[in-house]
Amino acid sequence: MSVVERLRGGLVASCQPVDNGPMDRPDIVAAMAQAAVAGGAVGLRIEGMANLRATRRLVDVPIIGIVKRNLDDSPVRITVTVADVIALIEAGADIVAYDATPRPRTDKREDILAAILAHGAIAMADCATEEDARAALAAGATVIGTTLSGYTAETASDDDGPDLALLGRFRDLGGFVMAEGRFNLPALAAEAMRAGADAVTVGSALTRMEIVTGWFADAVRGAR
Repeated sequence: MSVVERLRGGLVASCQPVDNGPMDRPDIVAAMAQAAVAGGAVGLRIEGMANLRATRRLVDVPIIGIVKRNLDDSPVRITVTVADVIALIEAGADIVAYDATPRPRTDKREDILAAILAHGAIAMADCATEEDARAALAAGATVIGTTLSGYTAETASDDDGPDLALLGRFRDLGGFVMAEGRFNLPALAAEAMRAGADAVTVGSALTRMEIVTGWFADAVRGAR
């Protein structure tokens, strides 16, 4: 069974702790990943080479690798250089995700995608719009995700829910559709599948303890 087919119909756990928080350590990320797989995740999304190497030794499910960088001259953060692509694949990523929006960044999105394919990995396009997904598929990406919908100037809104409508449009494009971005309840993950997703990625609700604790703490304080 191919890497992508192993993800079909399942949950991908994005094991990305809060930056510089107490759980932001490779051994803890790897433990999160093992726990997620034990709970039924069929794949993982891991950020950073150290975290990826620590996790790869302990699990055999497909891993989507990314590197996040904060650039002074661009809002793009996800896998912004060809060098990061190569390092992720060498560290064990089966799939490399990259920012597929047309926004400027260190290396062009076309060069990032070409590097992923040239080094034998599967490309996942983190998209904000249908146009992003169309361009990515035409250039050779296999997976199209709704990851960046709501997180670009073009798509920002006051709606804090996931973009289910975009999933439906992605379904009609072909390719493997990954629902990602604000799917923070089991019911929303199920709704994503009904809307056309082939798999669903969930992050904060699973692996960012500070954020989830805050949700409950705010609810308790608000009910007093």
